[in-house]
Amino acid sequence: MLKVYETRREQIQNELLEIGDMVIESLNAALKALKDEDFKALKDAELSLKKLTISSNNIDNSIVTALALYQPEARDLRELVSYFKITNELVRAGGNTKGFIKIFRTSFSDDLNTKTILEYAIPLLKSTLLSLQTSMSIIKESTTNHIEEKYQRVVVEESKTDDLYSMIEKNILKLIAKNLDLSKEYFDILTSLRKLEKISDRSVSIAHLLLFAERGGEIERK
Repeated sequence: MLKVYETRREQIQNELLEIGDMVIESLNAALKALKDEDFKALKDAELSLKKLTISSNNIDNSIVTALALYQPEARDLRELVSYFKITNELVRAGGNTKGFIKIFRTSFSDDLNTKTILEYAIPLLKSTLLSLQTSMSIIKESTTNHIEEKYQRVVVEESKTDDLYSMIEKNILKLIAKNLDLSKEYFDILTSLRKLEKISDRSVSIAHLLLFAERGGEIERK
């Protein structure tokens, strides 16, 4: 029974990593488009939220089945409950990724100050990407110290995204004050970048759930 459960557990972990990779690949493609200043290429980076949701639902069904069949004990139960919540966080991160790419792509024009926007948008996207990559890498970690270390790294990256967003918000508001005719476009760009900050929030939630799975305690992030 234990071996069968371990096989099911590994399968769930791999499926979680797969849907995490969907979001990560989309963010990577978006980062390349911004670095290359090829904003039309953002269309190719867009994520299929429908595919992500279907995969997430399949994982949830596998988790429910595992709970019913194997009646896992404390640590394994915490782990499965965490995985169940992580699928929701990944779908939300996917929605934010899709929103960022779509809004940025449709709002950007040559009339906007490209240099100022990209000066902060690129490091913001890099930090967002690193936070999600690090949180997902915790899934295969088996050492408490490594899990805690990676959790702290995710928290640091999330804090960076907050700072970077504050800086770009301040600079874009200055640009708006100089050119009110482009205020809608600039505000839309800010809306898109705000979604990157939210992805980092989701990354911290994922890392916190995995930390909870390892050592217990409060499941909700403080």
